[in-house]
Formats: sequence, structure tokens, C-alpha cells
Amino acid sequence: MEVKKDILWRVYLGFILMALAGSCILGKAIFIQQVEGSYWRSMSDSLHQKIVELEAERGTIYSEDGSMLSTSIPQFDIYIDFMAEGLRDKNGKRFKENIDSLSIRLGNLFKDKTSGEYKRMLQVGYREKDRYFLLKKKITFKEFQQLRTFPLVRLGRNKSGFIPDKRMIRLNPYQVLAYRTIGLLRDNNKVGLELTYDDYLQGEAGQRLVRYISGGVSVPVDDYEVEPENGKDVVTTLDVNIQDVTENALMKMMEGNEAQHGCAIVMEVKTGKIKAIANLGRGKGGNYWEDYNYAITPTEPGSTFKLATMLAVLEDRKANLNTIIDIQGGVWQINGQTVYDSEKHGLGNVTLKQAFEHSSNVGMAKIAFINYSNNPNQFVDHLTKLRMDSVTGIDLRGEIKPSVYRPGSRHWSKTTLPWMAFGYNLTVSPLQMLTLYNAVANNGKMMKPYLVNEIREDGRLLKQLHPVVLKDSICSRLTIQQLQECLEGVVLEGTGKTLKSYRYQIAGKTGTALVANGNRGYADKIYQSSFAGYFPADNPQYSIIVVIKNKPHAANFYGASVAGPVFKEIADQIFSLKVSQPNNAPYELLRNDSGWYNYSGYTKDIKKVTGQLGVKVSNAVTNGRSNYSRMYKQGAESMISTQVISSRQMPSLSGMGLKDAVYLCENLGLKVVVRGKGKVVAQTLSAGQNISRGQTIIIQLN
Repeated sequence: MEVKKDILWRVYLGFILMALAGSCILGKAIFIQQVEGSYWRSMSDSLHQKIVELEAERGTIYSEDGSMLSTSIPQFDIYIDFMAEGLRDKNGKRFKENIDSLSIRLGNLFKDKTSGEYKRMLQVGYREKDRYFLLKKKITFKEFQQLRTFPLVRLGRNKSGFIPDKRMIRLNPYQVLAYRTIGLLRDNNKVGLELTYDDYLQGEAGQRLVRYISGGVSVPVDDYEVEPENGKDVVTTLDVNIQDVTENALMKMMEGNEAQHGCAIVMEVKTGKIKAIANLGRGKGGNYWEDYNYAITPTEPGSTFKLATMLAVLEDRKANLNTIIDIQGGVWQINGQTVYDSEKHGLGNVTLKQAFEHSSNVGMAKIAFINYSNNPNQFVDHLTKLRMDSVTGIDLRGEIKPSVYRPGSRHWSKTTLPWMAFGYNLTVSPLQMLTLYNAVANNGKMMKPYLVNEIREDGRLLKQLHPVVLKDSICSRLTIQQLQECLEGVVLEGTGKTLKSYRYQIAGKTGTALVANGNRGYADKIYQSSFAGYFPADNPQYSIIVVIKNKPHAANFYGASVAGPVFKEIADQIFSLKVSQPNNAPYELLRNDSGWYNYSGYTKDIKKVTGQLGVKVSNAVTNGRSNYSRMYKQGAESMISTQVISSRQMPSLSGMGLKDAVYLCENLGLKVVVRGKGKVVAQTLSAGQNISRGQTIIIQLN
């Protein structure tokens, strides 16, 4: 009996203790819920909600004529919250009524799945109550606009559960055109103008309140959002047509000569505006792309630097253009070293002007050594005045400072001065050399090269940049005239005479420099070919420099035959498009059609028109079967002859209407830019010139 009482007492005690503990727990729960509830709910929100930054829409970079070079466009990731109240209301009635039509529209829009596959995918998400179901990533703004009109989606976010996640991506409409100069914007890797003008372009970020759900996924909360402030727009000095011409001309030579890398720059003489910069490097697969900004990277310039030597000698009155100098057949011993001319010429006594025209290293080394060996600082001071030892200040981050040695430095030796005179023992960038040549073209006024005209905000002018004069005069007027005469002589009588043009005169200088290849020194025979100059020589409007580093042991490496043709092609096309000159193109069609005419087009169209008008065509000439013909007047008779069209050579477009010219060019794989109205009177790709798909041709109508 006593044992039974003892057991019951223990059971009752355990029950009482459990009841008390349960009461305490229940009381605490009621206290937390009713008394401390608001505090803990706010604490929960603070742990699961967060303010995130909204990226501002980056400003657009434009060319001078208003073409977009780099812009931001919206891209969307589409999610669905299958636990949205409106979607699950009335046992999912709204979802079930719209799923079929929605699936059909999704399949038609994206074309990556059938409507049945979309339906099954949506049903799985609905069944699993997925709160952040990924429907589609990276859809365009146009696709998003269509999506918003679809069944269910058009009901709004609360009823459909559709959540668009918007972000801005950077787009270069012209793809690789001036890619390095405009700048990359991939994973915050900015260069070029994107980096230099980042403070203007980036805008000001906004804020959004988001709620984090399972899996760490964030969902926007509607009641808090601060809109971002969009970035400013940048209007550059670049000309899309000139840039395209420049890149195509450089690319053609680089591929043909299998060169390592190269650059070409076009500058407006009077202002210093950069109209084009092309930088091409050879990748491992042999393809070329804008991998590095070679235009602002110093190298040993070679013979294009001889212009600075001539300026110093002429300005100090050490010699004149008629001073006789013995260039000894192109070989000269000095202080235990030998100076060689790049090209064998066998010349002896020549004038200083002739030595420059024939690009004689011996001539330049001798004239500098004879006149400055006792006071080399006088020569180097000229280089300082010409800003050869400082950056140009162009509005591009990353311009590398040149290297010009001075007497007394550890790099100076007995041979530094004579070698410096023909472009060795110092490094300057192609842009610095072009700035000097541009100053000579501009009658001595040195302009600062620049790339941006304006900063705009919502179309309103915010900031305007103007041409900057670095030096009012780099030397006397007489010296400038002598330098201009020498540069014209190079093309008329010297190493650049293959670049003569019957339409306008070029002034410039060739350059061929042997380049060291690391520890191997000069054994690999790597040459840097260059040509710097301006045109038209009698009224300079554009200056250009082309610098190409060739492959080892290249068969073709002289400046006149590698860089020169690139210069000439760029200059020819710019002259046709931009330079105001009388009779600067074969404008025969400007004559009165009643006295002389030259029409060209589709053969059936010409015959139909002449038949309808009763025009008698006699003495027809046939050059083979062709869909195109040319009709012209010869004496008192109208003649018609067929045009044979080759897929590899540019046909003559002269006299064609716009429809025929564009159709023909696009069938040949060319990109067409049109200027004017009427019939074709000029074309940038000359008739008979070899062509390749993807080239750009600009046609001028009368």
C-alpha cells in the first residue's frame, strides 16, 4: 500500500511540473506575440529586407555627326512568383484560364520551346509553389514590350506574379569600330573614353527596397524606390565614315603583310580634332582586333623623326636646304659604330633637302653631329620646345610619357646624338609625331589633339570643349616653309614618290625603323614601317600617321610600301568625301545632259526606257553577258555597252541611280553609305580595285 502511494505521489508531482512548464511556455508565447510582437516583426523585416543600389542608365557616346558609338540598352530577366495572391486566388482560376494562350504566345515570341513545353514548365512551377521561378534570361526591350501584352502578364504583377529584373548593358552599334578608343565596358573593365569621361557617363545610382526569400533570392518591395539619375552624353570628334575608311585600309595591309600590330590616326589640321584612331593587333589565331592603344604608346620612331632634326638645323641656321653633304653611298663610321641608310642608293654629295627626300640616315646623323656635337643640349632643347619629351594631353587615360635622353644622363653616349637625329635612342608615340606634322601643316601652330566636342544632358548642352593651342609657333615662318617644301619633295622626288596623286598633292615622310625583339636584339629583322604627312599640300586639311610593326624577316617592310599605301587609301577616300576642292572628282555628269550624258543601270530597265521614249540606240557594243549596261553619247549617236561585273573587283558606278548602285554593291557584300541625291558621280572604292566582303563604300550623288 505504501508503495502504491509513493508511485502516485511521484506521478502527480511530474504532472504538476509539466503543467507548470507548459503554462510558462504558453504564457511566454502570448507575451511575445501580443506584447513584443511589433518589435520582433520589425526585427524580422530588417533581417529579410535590404536597400539595394539601382544602376543608373549610362550616357551615350556619339560621333560628331550624331551616330551612336556606345550606348546602354535595357535587358530583362523574367521571373514568376507562383505564390502571388492574385495567381492562386479561387484555387488558381486565373492561372488555369490563361495558361494555354500564354504558352502559345511565349512559344511564338522566343521560339526556343513549343507551346506545350512552356505549358508543362509553368505548371511545374505553379505546382511547386516556386516564389522566384526563372522564365527567361536576357530578353531585349522589344521582347519585353511584347511580353507585357500577353495574357495573364498584362494583368499586372500582383495578379500574374510576373517579376521583370531590369539591368542595363553596353552596346557598340558599330561593333569593333574605334573599339579601343571608345573603350570597353565589360565587368568594370573600362578604357578609352568610357574611362576618361566615366564621371559624366555613369550618372547617379538609385535605391530600391527588396525582400529576401528562400534561397537568398531578392524580390522588390513596391513601396520604396528612388529612381537613378541617368548619365550624361558625350559627343566625340570622331567621324564614323573616316574611322571606317581608316580601319579598313589598315586592316587590309595588316592581313596582307601578316604584321604584328599597327595604328593609324587622322587629325583635323586647323583644330586638332581626332577624326579617327585605328589600333589593330594580331591574335594567336591570326585574327586582328583592337587589343591595345598603340597610338599613345612610345616606340623608336625611325625616319619620320627626321623632320625634328631638319627643324633644329634650319631654325638655328646651321645649314640651308642647298647645303651640300656627302652621304657616302649610305654608310658612315662614327665613334666605332656604323650608320647605314635603309635603302641602297649609291649617292655621294647631295643637298640637305635631297638627303631628307631620300631618307638618308647618314645625312641626318652627319648634319646633327657636325653642328651639335660640341653642344648637344642645343639640339635636345629643340625637342623639348616641340614637346617631344611630354605627353600630348589627349583626353584618353593611359597615354605613356615619351623618353628623350639628355646629355649627362647615364643613357647618353658618344653615339646618342647622331642616332637620335634619325629616330633612334629615344621613344615617342605615333600621336606625338602626328602632332608635330600637323603643326607644320598648320603653318607652325601646334594644336592639342582631342576627342570630345561636347557633354550633353537630355539633349541640352552642358559643356563644350574647344580647340587648344599648345604653341602659337614651333619655329620661324621661313623654317616652316622650308619644312613644307621638304615634305612635298619626299612625295614628288624621294622615297614617297609612289604615293603621288593626280587629284591633289600629298606632303609627308616615310619611315623604316629596325625594332629590337627583347633579348634577341635586332637579329629577327623586325621593321616598323611608318608614314606621316598631310593633304592637300597647298591647303592642308587633314594630317595622318600610319605605323605598322611587321613580322620577323618580312619581305615587304619599307615605309613607302607598307605604311604609305594605307596613308594613300585613307587620304584618297577622305579627299573624295570631305575636302572642298574645285574639280576634285570626275564630275562629268555636272555637264548639260543635252550635250553629253552617261547613264548606267540594269540592262532591261535601260532598254525599256529607251524603247518607251523612242530613243534610237545604235552601234551597240557587247563586252560579254551582263545584267548591267552603260548608255552614253558619242558624237551624235547614243551608244550602249554591257558592264561585266566581277565579284572580286569594284565596278564603275558612275551614272547609276541610287537603287541600282545600292543593289549592286550589297550583292558584292559591301556596306554602302550614300551622300546626296541623283546619279552617282564619285565612289570611294575605285573602279577596278580589288574588293572583299564587309568593306565600306561611300557613293556621292550629284
